[in-house]
Amino acid sequence: MSNPIIIVGAGLSGLRTASLLSAQGIKCIVLEARDRIGGRILSVSDSNRPELGKFDVGPTWFWPQYEKTITNLAEELNLRTFAQYTKGAMLSERYKDSSPERYILPENHEARSVRFTGGVQSLIDAIAKTIPEGVVKLGTRVKAIQLDKDGAITVIVELANGKKKAFSAAAVVLALPPRIVVNNIEFSPSLPPNLISDLLNKPTWMAGQAKVVAIYERPFWRELGLSGYVSSWVGPLQEIHDASPETGSGALFGFLGIPAKIRHEIGEDKILGLILDQLVKLFGTQAQNVSGILYKDWSLDIETTVEEDLEPIRDYPIYGQSHFVGAWENKIILASTETNSHFGGHLEGALLSAEKAVSKILNYK
Repeated sequence: MSNPIIIVGAGLSGLRTASLLSAQGIKCIVLEARDRIGGRILSVSDSNRPELGKFDVGPTWFWPQYEKTITNLAEELNLRTFAQYTKGAMLSERYKDSSPERYILPENHEARSVRFTGGVQSLIDAIAKTIPEGVVKLGTRVKAIQLDKDGAITVIVELANGKKKAFSAAAVVLALPPRIVVNNIEFSPSLPPNLISDLLNKPTWMAGQAKVVAIYERPFWRELGLSGYVSSWVGPLQEIHDASPETGSGALFGFLGIPAKIRHEIGEDKILGLILDQLVKLFGTQAQNVSGILYKDWSLDIETTVEEDLEPIRDYPIYGQSHFVGAWENKIILASTETNSHFGGHLEGALLSAEKAVSKILNYK
């Protein structure tokens, strides 16, 4: 190939694709609209108390018993992991005016999930180190992909300073959520209507969600015999888990049950106040003593969410590969977690999609 493979998106799928291609000696360029790598993976600290650790406001864990690709990669990259804390009772919050009910779940009631020491960002950073310097270009937004009559591919981008630039490509790997592809990139020739419909029918994982992490000096709920796991029909958090680092500080994270459009109307400050009230009701007055609160509403992230994603997902989406045919066949490959039929929405799905994309490129290079 005289021209490089262009990879659009520097999330887990895009970076893993670049790493695998680089290992094969295949030239590639990663174009990322954000000013950071990681995509929907984001591990952050409280700016006022960074010493308390990093916490995931995107995906958090994986399941080694079922997800072998990410398990093997973590070992290959020598990344430290630890088991998600599940000891103690769970709480069930069924009624607004009643105390939460306490349940002891059977031991090994579900597969044990595992977290990365330092957050999932440690996986992103480790993969990035395997990619040659200069391959990843941040602040580079892909606006259009063009195919001429001779089969040459041109990728048009907008840089952070507003200027346009063109890249020639041997093929393009779109490591983006399918709905972002349809809404944000112009194709010439146009994509067929049935393909557009298929892509729009794949909801972007996490796009409509908001995640909150409440940080404490220590995981005090463990001293009360609680696991930190809560299921709530009352809210605002509908599901809560222990998000504490392996040692040191404590943290609880939860997913908001309030639909995205209503969250936007209520506003972050009021939502955080409601969350703190809920945590106090669940875990007692010690829950008032937060050292920091992290809030990430993915529905407000323009690199993640489009209008179609603001409606709540009622059922688990049907994910899987969409195929570019006709003039675009073997020219464009999709690689995001939404394109994996078995592990769509998981980190495992993102890695498997990257591997499949690289396999296709190697087969017709």
